[in-house]
Amino acid sequence: MIELGKQQDLVVVKKVEFGVYLGETKEARMEERVLLPRKQVPEDIHQGDKMKVFIYKDSSDRLIATTKQPVLQVHQTAVLPVGQVGKIGAFLSWGLEKDLLLPYKEQTCRVKEGDDCLVALYVDKSQRLCATMKVYHYLKKQSPYQIGDTVKGRIYEISERFGVFVAVDDQYSALIPAREAQGDYKVGSVMEFRVTEVKEDGKLNLSSKQKAYLQIHEDAQMVLDVIDEYAGVLPFDDKVSLEVIKREFGLSKAAFKRAVGHLMKEGKVEIVNRRIRRVQE
Repeated sequence: MIELGKQQDLVVVKKVEFGVYLGETKEARMEERVLLPRKQVPEDIHQGDKMKVFIYKDSSDRLIATTKQPVLQVHQTAVLPVGQVGKIGAFLSWGLEKDLLLPYKEQTCRVKEGDDCLVALYVDKSQRLCATMKVYHYLKKQSPYQIGDTVKGRIYEISERFGVFVAVDDQYSALIPAREAQGDYKVGSVMEFRVTEVKEDGKLNLSSKQKAYLQIHEDAQMVLDVIDEYAGVLPFDDKVSLEVIKREFGLSKAAFKRAVGHLMKEGKVEIVNRRIRRVQE
């Protein structure tokens, strides 16, 4: 069976003026053949020879073969550049003459010309090849990483309920759980993370923060910077609501309290009249 979106070894069934027809066998019927255009046919090719080709659809929506090898095949993922943006979506360069469509409904954020997008290739309901940024089901589950490892990953989707979805090395499934996902995350960003858990199915849990005893210094400095923006006095203490903490610092409540406690211990801030005040050195 000739499969759309895959590279296959097919047999030359018939040579014609405008190319060659390929099939799974030399006896393939007309409806079981696909055309390889003349400009891609090797000069020394003969009937019965085997050729490795990729199957896609031309501008007239007909199956067609090419000897060119695209960056990805059906159900695979890859990072592709956005060539242009049109009315129905973005068009990605993937190694073939016809660019690959990334429909708006398959984008986890709006992309623009020049962006690099992590996508998977799939066949839509109209039997056309399309790209999707919703790559969760296409990523690998078994990675070589262990708890404590530092990894590099690309953020591909953000969910208030579940957290921040990350593709480690652009291929392994990972998540920053919602409870850990305080901060400014953006789809498409490539960041370094720390592996905090390897689940039974192989998926990774990540954190963008260092271990608590190391992270506290970074958090404390950020709190000081915000205090300076408030002219040295915050209009609240360390019992402020989580909503305010997230808005002002992007920290969890526990991390904020640890940072304030650390600064008080160092004599850099004090709490007076339910306000956090910077101590002048």
